[in-house]
Amino acid sequence: MLAEIDLFVILPIVLFVIGFILIGIEMLTPGISVPGITGSVCLILGIFLTADTFQEGIVITIIVLVILSIMFAITLRILSKGKLKSPIILKEEQNRDKGYLSSNDLNHLLGKEGMATTDLRPSGTGVFDGMELDVISEGKYIEKGTKLIIHNVQGSKLIVKVND
Repeated sequence: MLAEIDLFVILPIVLFVIGFILIGIEMLTPGISVPGITGSVCLILGIFLTADTFQEGIVITIIVLVILSIMFAITLRILSKGKLKSPIILKEEQNRDKGYLSSNDLNHLLGKEGMATTDLRPSGTGVFDGMELDVISEGKYIEKGTKLIIHNVQGSKLIVKVND
């Protein structure tokens, strides 16, 4: 009889500890995987085995959620300070001199000559070195077929003017 009582007292505690450890591992690895699912099952089983009434189940669930929230906040703080290597944050720089180009890095197009493939009212498209690009005129209407030159880049906007 004493062994049965010990089992019903120890099993939920073991399930809670295993559940929190597995959820902690899941917080450090991106995605939904085996530790997260198994940890959630352990916590749910622990709640069912511990609670005698529905109200106790709600209170225990709230306590478990508060502990998980605290764990999550601590994990975020540790990862943001760089004390642990984050699996989802890229540490290497991607510099232009190493061959990486940002989608917003369009300065290499400055001075390119091309032709308007649509009417620019003031936006439209133009072909520059065989690439069709979205462009914006300086506020003026430009007809299709007009020769253009890219004379300004503002972020991802290509500002063109008539190439005389």
